Amino acid sequence: MSSLLQGVNLYLIGMMGAGKTTVGRLLAKHLGYGFVDTDDVIVKAAGKSINQLFAQEGEAGFRQLESDVLAQICAYTKLTIATGGGIVLRRENWGYLHHGLIVWLDVPLDLLYSRLAEDTTRPLLQDADPKGKLRSLLEQRTPLYSQADLHITVQEGETPEEIAKRVLGAIPSVLKTQVSH
Repeated sequence: MSSLLQGVNLYLIGMMGAGKTTVGRLLAKHLGYGFVDTDDVIVKAAGKSINQLFAQEGEAGFRQLESDVLAQICAYTKLTIATGGGIVLRRENWGYLHHGLIVWLDVPLDLLYSRLAEDTTRPLLQDADPKGKLRSLLEQRTPLYSQADLHITVQEGETPEEIAKRVLGAIPSVLKTQVSH
């Protein structure tokens, strides 16, 4: 499979709680790739948590850091990259993402909510109606996520390993079409 990809990076996009980091680590292992989580890189580079960055820089400041990190990461090859859920909001980021293969992990709202209900580390969910907030974010981002090369709909009860295997199984179908252009 990694020879099929020829070192092309795999970018995982999707909502917070979609499993991008967990599935990304498994994909990297299967492909013999390195793994990078853009949020982890931002936290290390800034020396602050995502919550602190949102509080101090606002969402716009955080998104700029995210774009800067993505610009640097896309210079490398043989990486599986878990991106922040909002990375698709900035047009410039699509230029970076298109250097690789973009995989959308699409998780239904109720499943996302059950995964995130106890998570206090998500600044965008510090809301009186977190499920409503999640729904509006998903509605706003779905048209952007749908521009991915691969759309993987996650089912309730599916393990990260099963999702990773589905992604790996779907990659050849996308690569063939890209080569024929």
